[in-house]
Amino acid sequence: MAEPWATFGIDLHLEPAGPGLRRGLTDALREAVRTGRLAPGTRLPSSRSLAADLGIARNTVADAYADLVAEGWLTARQGSGTRVADRVHTRPPERPSA
Repeated sequence: MAEPWATFGIDLHLEPAGPGLRRGLTDALREAVRTGRLAPGTRLPSSRSLAADLGIARNTVADAYADLVAEGWLTARQGSGTRVADRVHTRPPERPSA
């Protein structure tokens, strides 16, 4: 049986890394968009499907998606899912050092 996310025709090949799982996932998704591996308009798997695939909590994925929507990398609409934004930044915004 195919994975639920496979019905979207994409395999994200994400390897979240870094100081926190949420930040690692956010960074991995941002890099996939920035480099063009995820093209504008690409529909991403639901937070539930991606969380199950990665073996992480759904809220972690939902929070990462929300961060990227706020930064302008992704768009989200109720009932239409989460998609890569048509117009994205050429580089990620600066983060204050913690």
